[in-house]
Amino acid sequence: MPVEHIPHGAEDLCEPGAAVYARALREGRVSGSDAEPAPCLIDFGLLHPGPDDMTWLHPTAPAAALPMLLRPIEDRLARHRRREDDLTTLFESFMELGSASPPDEESPALSVLLGGPRIQAALEHAVGEADHEVLIIQPGGERPPEALVHIGNRQQIILSRGVRLRMLRVHTAQQSSAELAYLARLTGDIEARTLEEVTERAFVFDRTTAFLAAGTGDSIALELHHPALVEYFATTFWRLWRLAKPLWPRAAPQPSDTGVPARQRAIAGYLVEGLTDAEIAERLGMNIRTARVHIARLAATLGSHSRAQLGYLIGRSGILDQAH
Repeated sequence: MPVEHIPHGAEDLCEPGAAVYARALREGRVSGSDAEPAPCLIDFGLLHPGPDDMTWLHPTAPAAALPMLLRPIEDRLARHRRREDDLTTLFESFMELGSASPPDEESPALSVLLGGPRIQAALEHAVGEADHEVLIIQPGGERPPEALVHIGNRQQIILSRGVRLRMLRVHTAQQSSAELAYLARLTGDIEARTLEEVTERAFVFDRTTAFLAAGTGDSIALELHHPALVEYFATTFWRLWRLAKPLWPRAAPQPSDTGVPARQRAIAGYLVEGLTDAEIAERLGMNIRTARVHIARLAATLGSHSRAQLGYLIGRSGILDQAH
């Protein structure tokens, strides 16, 4: 009985597809019957019928196939960039009108900040006004050293005024020497912890002002002043904080009671949920190549030889029942 072919993206090429495509590249062609288990190869343009004999399928060269598969992604990104530019241009003419409020008028409960300069200016103002507490949720993987120097300088200004700073990051920061070095250079009341996954970027200043990332990229943010909303995000931060593992001043040990590290247990949970490699990498703040290395190690540990078998073995192993 033939195995049902489950639809997937080109970045998650199935095992039959990878095997047939590799064989076609080695031999120059494969028969149509040999390619039946992997109809995705024709859908993705990796195989095409020969000009003289339709029973044989010929491979598209990898150097030609990769740009062909990347083009739709690049087109989508370009459309999003154009929309961001169009929105920013449209609202630039309203910026001065929106900021020209009477001196005695209270700040609005919610403001939409468009454009990097406007967001940066609002953040710098909040940094200058903070005198008690700053809470930061920072997603994403390892940050470049030059960015950490700039961030550290701004945070040291806050700490030097006696303000306490608490920061939530993802677990990849536990293995980042640059991240730990940047934290070690700071002096003052600072603590950092990590989780498998955090929310989008957020800042809460003195429980009076909050900033939240909105949409993709760094060109749109929300500035909140409504007491109930700001208190909600501060409370959410501290609930996540209690679940997080210390990063600074002392990193927590990574338990591995059953031979499966905590990072791979997290990945196992996402695999069972059906997330793609790219989605898993984004959730955990790592690049896709690192995510695939962890998946391969998990498969080797559990003795899996296929993606489908890996999901079954994860469920049978009981590793998801362990407390994180």
